[in-house]
Amino acid sequence: MTEMFSDRQICIGVQQLIKSRAGCAHFQTVVESEPIQKPPPMAPRYAPSLRSRLGPLLLFLLSGFIISAFYFEIRDEAIPRDKYAEFQDVNVMVVLGFGFLCTFLVRHGFSSSGFNLFVATIATQWALILMGIESWYDKRRILVDLRSILVAEMSAASALISLGAVLGKVNPVQLILLALLEVPAFILNEWVLLSLLKVRPQNNIMLLHIFGAFFGLTLTWILHRKGSQQGFEKEKFDKKSGLFSMLGSLFLWMFWPTFNSVLVDDRFPERKLEAVCSTYLALAVSAVTAASVSVLSSARGKLNLIQMQSCILAGGVAVGASMTAVHQPWEAMAIGFTAAVLSTTGFKYLKSHMLLAFDCHDTAATLSTHGLPGLLGWFAHLILEIKNCDDHTVAIRFAVFHICTLLVTITISLTTGALTGFLLSLNFWRPPQNRKCFDDQAFWEVSGHPLSAEEVGIVYIHTTFYRRVILDKIVLCLICLQVLQQLKYPCLEAYFK
Repeated sequence: MTEMFSDRQICIGVQQLIKSRAGCAHFQTVVESEPIQKPPPMAPRYAPSLRSRLGPLLLFLLSGFIISAFYFEIRDEAIPRDKYAEFQDVNVMVVLGFGFLCTFLVRHGFSSSGFNLFVATIATQWALILMGIESWYDKRRILVDLRSILVAEMSAASALISLGAVLGKVNPVQLILLALLEVPAFILNEWVLLSLLKVRPQNNIMLLHIFGAFFGLTLTWILHRKGSQQGFEKEKFDKKSGLFSMLGSLFLWMFWPTFNSVLVDDRFPERKLEAVCSTYLALAVSAVTAASVSVLSSARGKLNLIQMQSCILAGGVAVGASMTAVHQPWEAMAIGFTAAVLSTTGFKYLKSHMLLAFDCHDTAATLSTHGLPGLLGWFAHLILEIKNCDDHTVAIRFAVFHICTLLVTITISLTTGALTGFLLSLNFWRPPQNRKCFDDQAFWEVSGHPLSAEEVGIVYIHTTFYRRVILDKIVLCLICLQVLQQLKYPCLEAYFK
C-alpha cells in the first residue's frame, strides 16, 4: 500500500537534511554564498525593425512614381553626343562621387553608399515630377529630356549634401523623408528667385551648396543627441575606409568641371569652355592648398586624408557659385586658393566648435566642404560683378538683388530645415539608439562583424550568471530527491535503484 506524506512532512525532512549536510563543502558554498543579483537586461543587439515602415513607404513611393510616369512625355529631339557625355559625368558624380565620399566611417560603408543611392534616385524622380507641374497644367504632360534629368539630379544633390550632416545618426526612413521634403524646398527657392528677383537659372542651381549645407546644419541641430560632445564609439575611420572615401573625392574632382558647365547655354561654346577651364584651375589650386594647410595645421606635420578629401573640392564649389562672373584664369585660381584655406581651416577647428557651441554634430563637415566655399563664391560673384560694372546705379541695384538672393536662400533653407527636423525627431520613425549609430549592423545583414568590447563584456556577464543559476538549481534538485528517497517516497524507489 502506497504511503503518502503531507507537504509539511516533506518540508521538515528537507530542513533536517540541510542541517545534517551543512558540513558538505559544495552544498555549503551553494547555501551560504551571497545572493545572486541578476545583471541588468541586455540591450538589443540590433536597432528597431523598420519592416512595418520602410517597406510600405518604398512601395507607396514606387506606386506614385509609376502612376506619374503615365503623364511623362519624352521630347523627340536630337541629342548631341556631348550632352549625353555630360549627363554621364553628372550621374557618376551623384551616384559614385557622393556615395563613396561618405564611406570614411569604419562600420558605416554599406549605409553611406547604399542610402546615398536610395536618396539620389528618389529625390531625382520626385524633382522631375515637381519641375513638370507647370508643363502638366499647360499640356497635361510632363516633358522629360536629358536637360530636365540633369537639373533634377542637381536638385537631388542638395539633399545629398544635407545627408552628410546627419550621416550615421538617422535611419533610412528618415533619410527618405528628408529627400521628399528638401527637394520641394529647393525647387521653391528656385521659383522664388526666378519669379521675384529674376535670377538666372544657372545661378539658382549653383546655390545648392549653400542651401544643402544650412538645411543639413539645421537638421543636425534639432536632431542633437545627448552625449555627442563626448563622441560616438563607432565614429572612426581607418586606412581602408579612408581609401574608399578618397576614391569618391577623386570622382567628384574629375567630373566637377562638367557639373559647373553643364547648364551653360550650348549656343555659347566659348562660355562653356571658359567654365570648364576656370573650374579645373580652381580645383587644381585648391588641391595643392589643402595639402599644404593640412600639413601646417597638423601637430605632427603630417597629411590628414579625411581632411584633404573634402577640402580639395572647395575650389569647384566656390567657382560654381560665381561662374557667370569669372572670366580670367587668375580670378579662378585666387578663388580656389581662398576656398581651400577656408575649407581646410574650418574642417580642423570649426567642426568641433560648432558641436560645443551650437550642438551641431556635422558628421561629414558639410559646412566646411559646401557651406563656406559656397558663401565665398557668392561673395566673389558680388565683387567681380561690381568691378566689371561701369554704371554705379546698376552696380548698387545688382548688389541689393544679390544680397536678397542670399537672404532668401538661407531663410528658406533654415525654415524648411527646421520643419523637417521637428518631423524627423518624432519617435514614430524609430531612430537608432546612440550605441547603434554609425553601424551597418543596425540596418544591413553583415556577416563576420566582430563584437565590441562592451558587447563581449555583457555577453560574458549574462553567460556566467545563468550558468551559476542552472548549477545551483541542479544541486538543489538532487538534494530534494535524496530527501524524498530517505522519506521512502514510493515513486522514487525504482529511480534510486
